[in-house]
Amino acid sequence: MNNLDYVGSVYLGGPIAGVRFGDCNNWRVYAKKELAKHNIRGVSPTRFKEIGLDEIASDRGDKILTLPKGLTTRDRYDVQSTDISLFYLIGATRVSIGTMIEYGWADSARKPIITVIEREGNVHEHSFVRELSGFVVETLDEGLYVAKAILLS
Repeated sequence: MNNLDYVGSVYLGGPIAGVRFGDCNNWRVYAKKELAKHNIRGVSPTRFKEIGLDEIASDRGDKILTLPKGLTTRDRYDVQSTDISLFYLIGATRVSIGTMIEYGWADSARKPIITVIEREGNVHEHSFVRELSGFVVETLDEGLYVAKAILLS
């Protein structure tokens, strides 16, 4: 499938720093597969990053896409060029500063924001997160359903 076949795109945001790579990437792999079934492109900020599955992900590194300038540039582009942002915050143990900045980028670009978060007790629980989110759901499948409902005609 080439990019011309896609009906839309979804930025798959959520905590990375301080999270095991598999834990921060597995849900993204699942989301991309589910979205692709409907010709929707999932865009992951973990793509092309050479981090081992057992390493703790970091916003520092010696690869061009993990250097702060490259990381920030590409993620800002991704958020602003996709149609929707889906932020998966379930199970976060510390606030993700990068993810919170991505909320601002998405809102500034007037992109719909879908937030997947526990009903209560998440470290990201804040009125800004709730108010910037057009949709707040408790499971990834619900978030993907909302994305499909927005993008599919």
